[in-house]
Amino acid sequence: MIENKIIDGKTVAAAIEARIKIQAEELLGNRGITPGLAVVLVGTDPASATYVRSKGKACARLGFYSATHTLPEETTEGELLALIAELNSDPRVHGILVQSPMPKHINPDTVVLAIDPRKDVDGFHPANVGRLVIGLPSPEPCTPSGVIAMLKHYGIQTRGKRAVVVGRSMLVGKPLANLLLRKGEGGDAIVTVAHSAAGDLGSITRQADILVAAIGRPGYITANMVKPGAVVIDVGINRVDDPTTEKGYRIVGDVDFDAVAPVASAITPVPGGVGLMTIAMLMNNTLRSAQGAFD
Repeated sequence: MIENKIIDGKTVAAAIEARIKIQAEELLGNRGITPGLAVVLVGTDPASATYVRSKGKACARLGFYSATHTLPEETTEGELLALIAELNSDPRVHGILVQSPMPKHINPDTVVLAIDPRKDVDGFHPANVGRLVIGLPSPEPCTPSGVIAMLKHYGIQTRGKRAVVVGRSMLVGKPLANLLLRKGEGGDAIVTVAHSAAGDLGSITRQADILVAAIGRPGYITANMVKPGAVVIDVGINRVDDPTTEKGYRIVGDVDFDAVAPVASAITPVPGGVGLMTIAMLMNNTLRSAQGAFD
């Protein structure tokens, strides 16, 4: 049962981490394997640095091996690829993540292709994208799989439901649509992918039993775009100016939360919703890699 209509990312992430910790301990006890995550940060972007520290803390909580490689902004693409090659061959490392954004002189597609698909815990490698589409085991992109985990945790039925995903990025929209289409729990939905090119987006979103906003525009989804009783999942993380706050800004989602919450049967807040799931699912992918699920 969902209290006060809120789908709480903190609660779901904590439950997932508790399961991961138990399985990691079993993996160490039965096979002598400690899951390992290597994170590479090129440059000094403050938000990226904060995110990388969060991943290190998660590894510590779960008993994972953690390696953080902080490289200067002027690191060449060749130097970065050489490090990735080392990590690909390092038996202690089961997951490799190169933090985005990267400096402009480095091609992110080249970097993704260099990562061993079995260690691609972001789920970005074309081989893993293809495996996801055809239903083979693969590391699943963390934010989309986090959305599915939230729906499952709260017992929200997807089978036969109309799901509308607003946004078509490779980070969220497209992989989430594929996850919702899969057979089994958390899937079997009737999926529509919509985006800003739609002439009348509201006519599409009002059909949704499950509406996912991942368009990157603050407050874009308004109450008149939501079918009464729909489940609303807000993936957006947007910084908007707010001189009344200490930092001078606040974080909001793609959904006008105050207006939409009374219409929805359940809704994720921002912050406190989907964003908290990303690291939990990253740890889950690392665990599964260590277990050999992607070999």
